[in-house]
Amino acid sequence: MQNKKSLTLRILSGLALGVLAGIAMSYLPDHQGSLFTGLTSLFDLVGGLFINSIRMLVVPLVFVSLFCGVTNLGDVARIGRIGGKTLAFYLITTAIAISLALLVSTIVQPGQGLDMAELSKFEPTIAQRQSLVQTLQNIIPINPVAAMAEGNMLQIIFFALLSGVSATLVGARARPVIDFCESANAVVMKMVMLLMHLAPYGVFALIAKTFSTTGLDAMLPLIKYVLTVIAALLLHMCLVYMGALRVIGRLKPLKFFRNYLLAMSVGFSTASSNGTLPISIETVETRCGVANSIASFTMPLGATINMDGTAIMQGVAVVFIAQVYGIPLSLESFLIVILTATMASIGTAGVPGVGMITLSMVLESVNLPVEGIALIIGVDRLLDMTRTVVNITGDAVCTILIAKSEGKFNPEVYDSENSEKISFDSVA
Repeated sequence: MQNKKSLTLRILSGLALGVLAGIAMSYLPDHQGSLFTGLTSLFDLVGGLFINSIRMLVVPLVFVSLFCGVTNLGDVARIGRIGGKTLAFYLITTAIAISLALLVSTIVQPGQGLDMAELSKFEPTIAQRQSLVQTLQNIIPINPVAAMAEGNMLQIIFFALLSGVSATLVGARARPVIDFCESANAVVMKMVMLLMHLAPYGVFALIAKTFSTTGLDAMLPLIKYVLTVIAALLLHMCLVYMGALRVIGRLKPLKFFRNYLLAMSVGFSTASSNGTLPISIETVETRCGVANSIASFTMPLGATINMDGTAIMQGVAVVFIAQVYGIPLSLESFLIVILTATMASIGTAGVPGVGMITLSMVLESVNLPVEGIALIIGVDRLLDMTRTVVNITGDAVCTILIAKSEGKFNPEVYDSENSEKISFDSVA
């Protein structure tokens, strides 16, 4: 916890110092002079190394995390009805979340007002459009090795999911492969943590370079980006989650907020779905009336695959970066973003920095410049806490609805005004 707070503080410090350094450089009298050129070259070097380190981990992280995420679900055939309904809820709400984010950000246009196209070395090829049929056909790779070498994210995701399901169905004979991928996953996660310690320096260099050429013009789009993400998060929580409670569960949303407020506050302060899991499970059992047999399955599963808040951030970030670099997004591009982010949510781990890695994967899937992450990585640390609240709220809503459909929900506990902790089993 302390290390995470320290890293957050250092990233924010790098962001602030980068803004100040960049603005100071923008006031240098000669932008063609040796001092300005030398500093921007140095910033370009440091920033480029940081971006390349992120891109280096995309393919191995996506494959091993998705493979392990599927195999950790256990015997797919035995999960049965509850597992099917839970997976359907999580994946559908994630697809809705990123679709809502794309819609809101397209309307708000947070990237308007900041033109990075001339400053970037990136050469967009997104104009090479494919038909919807071709896009769907290309999800299945002809050569999985080539897909990994080329960084074709949708194909990698499909192959990883198919491999994970096949390994699960094979059973004990696939244990060596599963053990190897779990070890590889642990190694890749450690690499993520190590590289994230370089984030303050990378953020400083990239932000300083940006502001040295744009000055204060970059501030307003960043503020619009933050507000757009928050607006999409609030809309998703109120319309989708609370709407599901009201329409499907016939339950009062205000009661849910009262009952689940403790877990929300812990999630906000820790910015970790996994770290909040113990208190989340206890809260849905003792304050929301869900049986342990349901909560102990759906809540950990949600902490693993339900990342609606992260998907919303990725949707807004894609539109923001596309607008900043002047790259139009086609309908097929939006579809690819929705598919990629939804499938990637299955393997997204609760580790600081992984959200940025998966964002780079989504950007590459529609051929957007990964260097655009530099514009948002600093403020993203502030949004991480809000995203976590949305993530764990989705876990709880799904758990309540599944419990209600299975007869494992006690409305007396949910509606009780008693502040003392009571469980489903104590009154059922």
